[in-house]
Amino acid sequence: MFKRILIPVDGSETANKALVAGLRMARETGASVRLLHAINELGAMAADGTYSGDLAGMLREGGAKVLSDAMAIAQSAGVAADQSLCEEPGKRLGEVVAEAAKLWGADLVVVGSHGRRGLGRVLLGSGAEEILRLAPVPVLVVRDAATQGGEVPPLSRNT
Repeated sequence: MFKRILIPVDGSETANKALVAGLRMARETGASVRLLHAINELGAMAADGTYSGDLAGMLREGGAKVLSDAMAIAQSAGVAADQSLCEEPGKRLGEVVAEAAKLWGADLVVVGSHGRRGLGRVLLGSGAEEILRLAPVPVLVVRDAATQGGEVPPLSRNT
């Protein structure tokens, strides 16, 4: 079915639930997995569209840690994965994910959604919604357990 699964990660609990769901699917189907972290904090950019020195390093370091943690989860689940740290100043998350999916040849994107509504959604935006609109392939959205009324069970080699 799906052979190349792209999973954007940001270290949040919701993204980790999507990671577990994507890894489970990959393990069951033998799919390849690419973990993606996008450094795209528009609020952290200078007027010329670049990041300031110390902030740029901190964002890269944080992104590398998020990817390292996600890789450890994949390895503990017995799923081979690779990783990509994308630094795209000025691009929104949906654009970065859509471009990464095209370039890698993904046939599925698995993403977490916090399920924000109202003012929280207006102020913080909806990365999952943006990915849904722009992705060139199907998108599996894993909702936050608080908004869906259940937990995603942990992933182990035996599940």
